[in-house]
Amino acid sequence: MEKEDKRMQTIYTKMTEEEIDRDMIRRAGEILRAGGLVAFPTETVYGLGGDAFNPESSRRIYAAKGRPSDNPLIVHICRMEDLERVALRVPEEALRLADAFWPGPLTMILPRRPELPRETTGGLDTVAVRFPSNRIAAALIDAGGGFIAAPSANRSGRPSPTLARYCREDLDGRVEMIIDGGQVGIGLESTIVDLTEEVPAILRPGFVTWEKLCEVLGRVDAGPLVPEENDAAPKAPGMKYRHYAPQGNLTIVEGTPEDVASYINRRTAVHRREGVRTGVICTEETKGRYEADLIKSAGSREDENSVARELFRILREFDDEGAEEIYAESFAADGIGRAVMNRLLKAAGHHIVRV
Repeated sequence: MEKEDKRMQTIYTKMTEEEIDRDMIRRAGEILRAGGLVAFPTETVYGLGGDAFNPESSRRIYAAKGRPSDNPLIVHICRMEDLERVALRVPEEALRLADAFWPGPLTMILPRRPELPRETTGGLDTVAVRFPSNRIAAALIDAGGGFIAAPSANRSGRPSPTLARYCREDLDGRVEMIIDGGQVGIGLESTIVDLTEEVPAILRPGFVTWEKLCEVLGRVDAGPLVPEENDAAPKAPGMKYRHYAPQGNLTIVEGTPEDVASYINRRTAVHRREGVRTGVICTEETKGRYEADLIKSAGSREDENSVARELFRILREFDDEGAEEIYAESFAADGIGRAVMNRLLKAAGHHIVRV
């Protein structure tokens, strides 16, 4: 683990995509070009950015997050023509995906150009590349030189931030600037697809679903819901280490709505007698069935995009409100629900109860 940065005075600034503060963006770009770090909004979650071609910047990202240095960073670009500056080869499949989903919440794994530091790619010969659609992110990338390496802007292992105040909570005094662009639109990190193998494969599910990718490429390997952990260096963020975890213990409960509610209510009753504060993640359709201390609806099952958008915020709120034992309903593992279940399983340390 890299040594953490000493505490510093973090600049905090607010803006919107409609009214971008160009003076502060220029200042943020100067910070990035000088090797500093800036937390910024994207359409998925907030990112923690540094100069992708500066190995010291990448080392500082790992240190600020407390992140293992074999966990690769995603290189963010703001112009399609810049893809060839970081990727040694751009296959035809990548061009088709870019035409369909860029700018947007899709990351592609491609062969790395030798000029790109291994500190940025986690020591790998591949690079993860994304072209975000958020206008603040695009302006910052351009001001910072065109290539920003950025994981999510949180301390490693914690839920990814969908609001700037959570970046501040985790990173104040560790980074030079935090840009508050309001609540993000999607709420889960980008889909990651590996294009270095014979068959394109999803390494992390996200808003761009397997079904959407198949419409463009035909054959795509959906991959396991949660990749097995091993000693090999991960090809993409989120594959090897526990992620997204709240401070309390999280258990996913799978079964019929009636059985799930009955099981959770029995468990929360036991916890209540023991003086343990409990929380439940549910939906609009079921929130009236529970008797926990904290009951939080992630939205309707008819709109799983809302569930994706609210999940990390709810996990953070449970931390704020002192939930010690948390139970979550399970979700269908298709479409965007697959991404929701991937994040829940990682946050729960794979702890799932079937009733």
